[in-house]
Amino acid sequence: MNTTIFDGDCTSSFFNISSDGLWENLKSPDMIFGYSLPLLEIQILLIFIFIVMTHMFLRRIGISQIASYMIAGLMLGPQLFDVLEKSSGKISEDPALDGNATLRSISVFGTIMFTFLMTLRTSRRVAFISGKLPVVIGILSFFAPLFGLGFQNLFSDSIDPNYMPLKTGLGERTAIVITQSSILLPSTTYILLELKILNSEIGRLALSACDINDIFGIISMVLASIHATYKNVSHVTAYRDAVAVVIFVLIVFLFFKPIVQLIINRTPEGKPVKNMYVNAVILTALASSVYSMIFNMKYVLGPLVVGLVIPEGPPLGSALESKYEKLTMNVFLPISITVSVMRSDAMWMFAEFSHILVNIFLTALTLVLKFVACLAPCLYYKLPLNESLAVSIILSCKSFADFVLYESVLDAAYISQATYAFLIIYSLLNAGIVPVVLRRLYDPKRKYVNYQKRNILHLEPNSDLQIITCLHRPENVSATIAFLQLLSSPNLDFPIAVTVLYLVKLVGQINPVLISDNKKSKRLHTDSYIHTANLAFRKFMLEGLKSVTVTTYTAFSHEKMMHEDICTLALDQTSSMIIVPSGRRWTVDGMFESDDDAIRRLNQALLQSAPCSIGILIDRGHFSRKGNDVSSKKNYNIDVGVIFIGGKDDREALSLVKRMKHNPRVRVTVIRLLFKQEIEPENWEYILDNEGLKDFKIADEMSNVDYTERTMTSGAEVASIVQFLAHEYDLMVVGRDQGIASPNFLGLTEWVELPELGVIGDFLAAKELSSKVSVLVVQQQQQT
Repeated sequence: MNTTIFDGDCTSSFFNISSDGLWENLKSPDMIFGYSLPLLEIQILLIFIFIVMTHMFLRRIGISQIASYMIAGLMLGPQLFDVLEKSSGKISEDPALDGNATLRSISVFGTIMFTFLMTLRTSRRVAFISGKLPVVIGILSFFAPLFGLGFQNLFSDSIDPNYMPLKTGLGERTAIVITQSSILLPSTTYILLELKILNSEIGRLALSACDINDIFGIISMVLASIHATYKNVSHVTAYRDAVAVVIFVLIVFLFFKPIVQLIINRTPEGKPVKNMYVNAVILTALASSVYSMIFNMKYVLGPLVVGLVIPEGPPLGSALESKYEKLTMNVFLPISITVSVMRSDAMWMFAEFSHILVNIFLTALTLVLKFVACLAPCLYYKLPLNESLAVSIILSCKSFADFVLYESVLDAAYISQATYAFLIIYSLLNAGIVPVVLRRLYDPKRKYVNYQKRNILHLEPNSDLQIITCLHRPENVSATIAFLQLLSSPNLDFPIAVTVLYLVKLVGQINPVLISDNKKSKRLHTDSYIHTANLAFRKFMLEGLKSVTVTTYTAFSHEKMMHEDICTLALDQTSSMIIVPSGRRWTVDGMFESDDDAIRRLNQALLQSAPCSIGILIDRGHFSRKGNDVSSKKNYNIDVGVIFIGGKDDREALSLVKRMKHNPRVRVTVIRLLFKQEIEPENWEYILDNEGLKDFKIADEMSNVDYTERTMTSGAEVASIVQFLAHEYDLMVVGRDQGIASPNFLGLTEWVELPELGVIGDFLAAKELSSKVSVLVVQQQQQT
């Protein structure tokens, strides 16, 4: 297909789109790159080949993928292959038909989509509910770096007219200070996601401060564009642009926002938004970008404002993310970053190094001012030094999101090619060095290391039992309440304080949020399952009279970082144990249904970092139904069995079961499995095991407690007795690790399918086990 364009002199230029392949001209097969589609395909192919090759090596030393995009751009740029220059005249000799136009359009489209998706995923309300500190940081970090403008006239007499006219040179310095003063949300978010600290305290603080800074940034971007038009184009055009911006904002907030809310209201709960609405929103975002460019604004301004008025999360925000996020992040964003870097020529930076020395100084000065503006409030509000430094580094980092600003000032001729190359190299150094420094400076797991003994074994006899229970789905509610009922007692001397944490996967939103359902705060979204569950837990609390208290929280979080919310809450609540559901599900009839790998990964992360003991509850359905049957007239409604082999985890399981013996509905049986190998009586673990069992051996004083011992000779015999016991009880409580007895399980460990449950727990949770028994696997607090 050929497209003919006539210019003012009526000479024709042919814009060739598709070719007939290599065989069209065997003598000169590279002529296929004179067609726009094959040229675009080879450009994109080269970009991704160089990205993959670069990251293949850099990931081994911990360098981020974004740095790989940038380095690929440098290699494909003028420094090495100069792909843009070689592609420029391929399609036509007419400069208007540049061979890079299509690639550049895709790059801009990627930036627009990325900006829009990042904006709609960010909750602006979080910035104003996180306290005074992020507000102070956000304001100071925006205004303090602007003091660098006072140094723009430094050595102005040394500006070489061959490099730039004096007026233009001073304007370049102003552009440097303005672009380096900004803190762009995508850069901050990407660093936090890469370091997996988005849910941490400093992650929330950095995001909130960045939100505040961005508000001022948007306003200043509009004012700067209008001022540039007023100064360089005409006063009338500047006034027209200002009116156009006001009209656009009014249309978005007074017309578009109510339509979006109407779409959300008409979408039934739990149902997806219709595709026609999703596509209409995307088209609106793209149209807003065109509108912005018509009136001399940055092309990202329109999508940014449109994204602000769309409520984050389901149904609309999550629908937009699920449909466009992967394509944007994995295809368009790498192209956008690489193409931006391909435009830079590092040789210019070295050739004109003496001319850009003041620009380098202003960049360093702005960095210091911004760093101090972030660090000072953190120290004033008593934030630990390492966390204060980490927040300041995160907010001072420049990355790929800033390329929009750099390219804008380059295209407007506010900065030279040498300065642009310097800013690109500076961003590359940030992307490569900052994550490495932050990993050394701030370890989120460090705050979970608790040197106090927070477990059930070391609780005072009559102290409150603080438990956190985590819920993922509606079916977790009945099993959790059934288990908590075993611990509740009419005896007020043994109170329990339960903190219920609903874990909601964060979709269509970046900011992780932890809110208390007991406070009358505005919920980020309603969920009927959570409302119903709250009623069930309230009923449970009322039935427990004054011995049970329940508080509820909801954590909107990313799957890979949910464990941080749980650990943080456990620290705040001084909890002794966290109860989490297993990722394994059974049907009502007791048939295996599915495994949830995301929940399993969460449990494994908790086992490594939790500041207290952990209990993983595997419910086959029978226990939860029987446990909630309060109408039963049997003396012992629930039979709980404890398999005790030895070790700190088994002793923790035993301490938990001791709390159940005060419930008249529970009958507890402790089965100790002994091995024939010789164990020295002085062995400390053996002494602690016997001490923990002492209360259960006095069966006469406890009518609802039985104790029995069985002697084993091998791991196979253990498997046989465990299989037999699985048919005798409603709930089995076991430790995850069996301490000194572990060598006897060497033959069994090879068959473990779920290592987070340990050998015995994995056997009781096996798909092939035809039993209705539910299992609680206990791990005592890990102290390092």
